[in-house]
Amino acid sequence: MIMNSNERMLNKKDLRKMFWRSLPMEFSWHYERQMHMGFEYMISSGLQKIYKDDPEGLKKSLVRNLEFFNCTAHVTPFIGGVTLAMEEENEKTDDFDVSSISAVKAALMGPLSGLGDSIILGTLRVLAVGIGASIAIKGNILGSILFFLIFNIPTFILRYYTAMKGYELGANYITKIQKSGAMEMFMLAAGILGVMVIGGMINNLVVATTALKIGTGSGATKIQDVLDDILPGMLPLGFTGIYYYLLSKKINVIWLIIGTAVFGIICAEFGILKVNG
Repeated sequence: MIMNSNERMLNKKDLRKMFWRSLPMEFSWHYERQMHMGFEYMISSGLQKIYKDDPEGLKKSLVRNLEFFNCTAHVTPFIGGVTLAMEEENEKTDDFDVSSISAVKAALMGPLSGLGDSIILGTLRVLAVGIGASIAIKGNILGSILFFLIFNIPTFILRYYTAMKGYELGANYITKIQKSGAMEMFMLAAGILGVMVIGGMINNLVVATTALKIGTGSGATKIQDVLDDILPGMLPLGFTGIYYYLLSKKINVIWLIIGTAVFGIICAEFGILKVNG
C-alpha cells in the first residue's frame, strides 16, 4: 500500500491535497489547451514535493504538464495520480523516457471521458435533475438540496477514490514495467492509443461540411456526399491537419481564431463551407 512504502515520495495527505485541488478543474479553460491549467494546479503541489531537491526538474515537469488536457473533471484525479507516479519514477530513474508521461495522459483522456460523460453527466446528473426538479417545481426548497446531494456526494467520493487509486496503480505498474524492460513497448502502445483517441475526437469535435454541388436541379451531385463516400470526416481531418501545420510553424493561436472566424463568415455568406470546431 502507498502509505507503508518507504520508497514512495507521496502519501495520503499529498493525494488528499490533489483531491481538493481537483475541484476547481474547470475554473480556467480555453480552446487552445482546454483544462491544462486546472490539471497543472491539481498536481503542482505533488510535483513540488517530488522535485523538491531538483529545481530544474520541477521547471521541466511544470512545462511538460501544461500541454493540452481535456477529460471529464470528476475522473481527472485518476490521471493526476498516474502522472505523479510517473513523474516520481522519472525523478528516481536517470534514463526514464519523459515522453511516456504525455503518451499515457493522452491514452487515458479518451476512455475516461467516455465513461465519465456517460455515467456522471449523462446518467447521474439527469437523475439528480429529475428528482430535484420534480420536488422544486412544487415550491419545495428540498428539491435543490436533493439535487446538490444526489449529484455531489457520489462525485466527491469518486474524485477521492480515483486520486488514491491512480497513484497507487501508477506507482506499482510503472515500477514493474521499468524493471522488466517493457517500458518501450508500453510507451509505443500508449502512443498508438493516444493517436487513436485524438483521431476519434477530430470527427466528433470538428465539424466541416460543404454545400457545393456539381450540376443543377434534382440531378445535381452534392460534393459532400462524394467526400463522405471516399472518406467520412475528410474535411474535418483536412482542416485539423492545416491547423496542426500552422501551430507547428508557431502561428499565434489568436490569429488562427480570428482567421477561422473571417473564413467561416465568408464561406457561410457564399454557401461554400460550414466550419465549426
